[in-house]
Amino acid sequence: MQIFDDQLIVVTGGAGFIGSCFIRYLNDRGLNNILVVDELGSSEKWKNLVGKKFYHLIDKSELFEWLNGRESQIEAFVHLGACTDTMETDASYLLDNNYQFSIKLAEYALTYDKRFIYASSAATYGDGSKDFIDDQSQLCDLQPLNMYGYSKQLFDQWADNTGVLDKIVGLKFFNVFGPNENHKGRMASAITKMVPQIQKGERVKLFKTTEPTRFKDGEQKRDFIYVKDVVHMIYAFLENNAAGIFNIGSGVASTWNELAEAVYLALEKQTHIEYIDMPPELVKKYQNYSRADMIKTKKILQEKADCMSLKDSVGDYVKNYLLVDKLW
Repeated sequence: MQIFDDQLIVVTGGAGFIGSCFIRYLNDRGLNNILVVDELGSSEKWKNLVGKKFYHLIDKSELFEWLNGRESQIEAFVHLGACTDTMETDASYLLDNNYQFSIKLAEYALTYDKRFIYASSAATYGDGSKDFIDDQSQLCDLQPLNMYGYSKQLFDQWADNTGVLDKIVGLKFFNVFGPNENHKGRMASAITKMVPQIQKGERVKLFKTTEPTRFKDGEQKRDFIYVKDVVHMIYAFLENNAAGIFNIGSGVASTWNELAEAVYLALEKQTHIEYIDMPPELVKKYQNYSRADMIKTKKILQEKADCMSLKDSVGDYVKNYLLVDKLW
């Protein structure tokens, strides 16, 4: 698919973490034909848009009114807007924001034959007992551990049940970290908390294991992926004609200890880790292991699915963004 300069790429959640990084990636490729959609509210998200080029910025509540009559001006939707708080307990809010809104936007895109790429989540895989394979025939077998994950799974299932997964793209993001995430507060990556702890001379605090027969303290594993690798893959799907559900991860399961060690290395400090009890309310909602099966994604993207090593990506993030208080 050719990306035309005279048609718009609609990016929802454009002021958010992944959304703003994706806009930077587009800008770096000379693309400014972007309609940014978000709910800025009283947050600091607006800072993520400073210095970026785009056609227009509108509130999420105004999107469908704005789209009316502009069908020919739109080329593609990259739907990244969602509540991503895994601790959110308001199920009605999550259903409205992550599920119903996504359906409405997908139906618009399908009606007018527009490319539609949306953010699903690795949270749909739950504890991983069903593995982390992006096989859409097994969507109903997955058991998310929290309502956020379930809201994402519901949309995946809607797309499958209505037979549109062969026309749209769902991307299951794993543990994404990188610049432009500071506004996420408690949902920002652990790296944003480790750096100030280390700078103050404190030990990095990691959760003790809740499954001692499987993992030692700090040896729980996650698929950590740098946001720069994520937006590179999103762009690749914008350029191709693939459809279906695809994992977006590094394909490597790294321990929390390894993540902490990479941060200490970037700061040129000796590693000191303290293990603390996991809050009871988090125990049953916590993924102790995740690793994206990237076979399907790599078959489509080939070398475009290659990722930076954890050491290199953490080093870039810490040295070039966190330490100098810089956005991307």
